[in-house]
Amino acid sequence: MNRVVVTGIGMLSSLGIGKDQIWSKVKEGVSGIDFLKKIDVSDLKTKFGGEVPADFNPEDFMHPKQARRSDAFICFAAAAASLALKDSELEITDENSHLIGSYIGSGIGGIETFVENVLVYKEKGPSRVSPFFVPSMVPNMAAGYVSIFNNLKGPNCATSTACAAGAHAIAYAAMMIERGDAVAMLAGGSEAPLVHVAIAGFNVMRAISTRNDDPKAASRPFDRDRDGFVMSEGAGLIVLEELNHAKKRGATIYAELLSSGMSGDAHHITSPSIEGPVICMNSALRNSKINYDQVDYINAHGTSTQQNDINETNAIKQVFHSHSTNLLVSSTKSMTGHLLGAAGGIEAAISSLAIYEGVAPPTINLDNPQEGCNLNYVPHTSIEKDINIVVSNSFGFGGTNCALVFKKFE
Repeated sequence: MNRVVVTGIGMLSSLGIGKDQIWSKVKEGVSGIDFLKKIDVSDLKTKFGGEVPADFNPEDFMHPKQARRSDAFICFAAAAASLALKDSELEITDENSHLIGSYIGSGIGGIETFVENVLVYKEKGPSRVSPFFVPSMVPNMAAGYVSIFNNLKGPNCATSTACAAGAHAIAYAAMMIERGDAVAMLAGGSEAPLVHVAIAGFNVMRAISTRNDDPKAASRPFDRDRDGFVMSEGAGLIVLEELNHAKKRGATIYAELLSSGMSGDAHHITSPSIEGPVICMNSALRNSKINYDQVDYINAHGTSTQQNDINETNAIKQVFHSHSTNLLVSSTKSMTGHLLGAAGGIEAAISSLAIYEGVAPPTINLDNPQEGCNLNYVPHTSIEKDINIVVSNSFGFGGTNCALVFKKFE
């Protein structure tokens, strides 16, 4: 079976545009959360989130006409793809394009486009709905446009598994390479959920924070004073490549993707169980053929919700036994917020960089850990450490789970 390595990283989030900006702020423990500026939040309980920088211009990454016609989640994916391909220095030609593909997840897809056209339909009638409504709304269009823009004729697929979508996309993309259907894949997630109705929906579920007096401290995984996750937008894509193909062209290898594990809670659509994450992590470790005590760092799902954080902590303890006290476990959502379907993509990128540079990112805003949340969550300040094995967790509504295992390339 072919080995799979990470050779390119493209990220876009509230922390910046590109790998260097975002990784620098992650290491420094900088929050990207602030009051929302793109929408009217006057009647919402939550008035903040993680917006991409105001100077982001999709026309820097795609044709102006396409940018105007496309939902933001497509524009974010196009930008992240461009950045990842540039970082990888992977040349796509007519000879190899059929062996390079895209696998990009999105939990919601083009929700802004959906809302806008529903309002047009209601106010002006069916004839005024945009002809670009459907192509900008369906979740697979991020992968589709990335394929078109970059002449990728290999596998072209999408996942829509809520907050696990980006991680699932990476897992399935790796399988394409392992079995020889591709030599390289652009994989990860993209999401643009910061629209009025989406925030309202999570508000009535009491799932997102309402800490309007201090937005930068709102995402506080594992802290006893957390009151929900912080919704963010952006994209995270990585270039996965067959090892020999990468070595032949002298590519930079950030990490090796050893395996993935997946599971279903079979429990509740929104309330997590311990069993699902335990099965998922155990499956990932078994598939990677490494022992639980070889893991150095876990990039936790760590949403800052009441149920997830203690549930994930207990699942980690059950999987890693006494070794759980030796693990470094952090949630970079404390800085980026929760990018929903894009979270697994950006966190896979961060996990790869953690291995490559030997840095465990911090969990910021962790002032008073909840009782029972007693692992080493790398509070406030990153830790420099030789990191060989990383597990990156992503769990989603519907009880869908995915864990990715990355290893230092040797």
